[in-house]
Amino acid sequence: MFVAATVSLGLLLTACGGGIGDDSKDRGSGRTREDNGFPAPTPAQPTAPPATGGGTDQGYEDDEGKGELRESAPPADYLSTFALDVDTASYGYARRTLREGRRPDPSTVRPEEFINSFRQNYERPDGNGFTVTMDGARTAAPEDGFEDGFEDGIEEESRDWRFLRVGLATREAEDGGERRPAALTFVIDVSGSMAEPGRLDLAKESLDVMTDRLRDDDAVALVSFSDEARTVLPMTRLGDHRGRVHEAIDTLEPTDSTNLGAGVTTGYRTAVEGLREGATNRVVLLSDALANTGETDADAILDRIGDARREHGITLFGVGVGSDYGDALMERLADKGDGHTTYVSGADEARTVFCDELPRNIDLTARDAKAQVSFDPATVDQFKLIGYDNRQVADEDFRDDRVDGGETGPGHTVTALYAVRVKPGARGHVATATVRWLDPSTRVPHEETGRVEADALDGPLWTTTTARSGLQVTAVAAYFADALRSGDGRWSALPGALPLGELGRRASHLAATTESRAIQDLSNTITQATTLPS
Repeated sequence: MFVAATVSLGLLLTACGGGIGDDSKDRGSGRTREDNGFPAPTPAQPTAPPATGGGTDQGYEDDEGKGELRESAPPADYLSTFALDVDTASYGYARRTLREGRRPDPSTVRPEEFINSFRQNYERPDGNGFTVTMDGARTAAPEDGFEDGFEDGIEEESRDWRFLRVGLATREAEDGGERRPAALTFVIDVSGSMAEPGRLDLAKESLDVMTDRLRDDDAVALVSFSDEARTVLPMTRLGDHRGRVHEAIDTLEPTDSTNLGAGVTTGYRTAVEGLREGATNRVVLLSDALANTGETDADAILDRIGDARREHGITLFGVGVGSDYGDALMERLADKGDGHTTYVSGADEARTVFCDELPRNIDLTARDAKAQVSFDPATVDQFKLIGYDNRQVADEDFRDDRVDGGETGPGHTVTALYAVRVKPGARGHVATATVRWLDPSTRVPHEETGRVEADALDGPLWTTTTARSGLQVTAVAAYFADALRSGDGRWSALPGALPLGELGRRASHLAATTESRAIQDLSNTITQATTLPS
């Protein structure tokens, strides 16, 4: 079943709301846990559905009732709060490593980046901000088209679990001239490791094509780095100067070691010097992130550029390349640098990122975006957010706009998938999801809220309906990521998890149903994984 929830938009007070919680990824750290790694069920507590009329309810009674939770506010252990993330690098890098005949290191597998690699058809808003869509399905049930007895082998406990999907969407990207002009500073790694085919050569080709596709009122600067960093081209308005940009790109040649810290610092300095008021100012870092000289700690590098990020709102877009790739460093830089990352392994992917996606998605639609999901203890025993391990936010910081969130642009969709165990016979309200963001121009906070009922989660997962709604590919991507990081004691298996061979069969059927090239690529990647030792 599918429920689209796009209700109650409002300006919000800046007072802190939500519960006082622990790590919202796995609620109930103060309680015992079952062997499956999920928090043990909490005794039911009376509750009513949270209010959805504008989102200004902070969950406390006024006057003499202060300090007592209202009946509609869930306990702290029933809140989950995280910063939005549109990164996809983890999935791209996993695909490359599997093509090369090796499994990715479990530490590089981030399920949310697998899930968010697949664009969803959520309802979109007319302006900046988000819509909220919530739906779900049983993780194990008799399924249309797959009544082959496989479900009989699933543990009985898994039959109590549901997937709950929270989908957030921004407005469509405009192909025309509706966006603000852009000031892009490209920071290009020209260290010796970038001489490998598919690295610097790929970057130069993509930059050349992108330069011709940007608008005349856009501007470009170019910084290169190896053991040192230098500004190859200061901020230059394209107009009649595209030839200068192409000449600067042609000068890029691989040289020595990788002083990524110097590159990022010089890149931000160049961006500040070329800052354009009324434009979208962004640093685009292209590197294999194998820093081996100078400052190599992400937090120390971020400290150097902190003023540029905070005072001028310059965001970071990281593009990873290379068969050996410093995933952890690039991901940390992007997450804490108000940006996001992707990974490209070939010419087609590079052209898509630089020539299609980047020119269309230069603009921002939201800053410091965070989501909070409150679960109803009257209907929910347990829940677990799948992924977002590095994006957790304290529940009480949801409405503290000083706390960093995620940045999104037009054309983005963000999906959060939860494993939820509902109470037997549960009916009525299950969860309410709220997304909060700052307007990219005025920094005024806004919120949008959606809710989902128990009957919306009762349908089977493997049906034509869930295939076309996008829920099924979300589940396949989550199960695949879960399988790739199996064996690492930090994570427990998802309920209803399928063997890779069966998952590949489901993915192949889904690709045929949807006629999606991206899902066919996912199916092929799962098949490759089945041939490798775990």
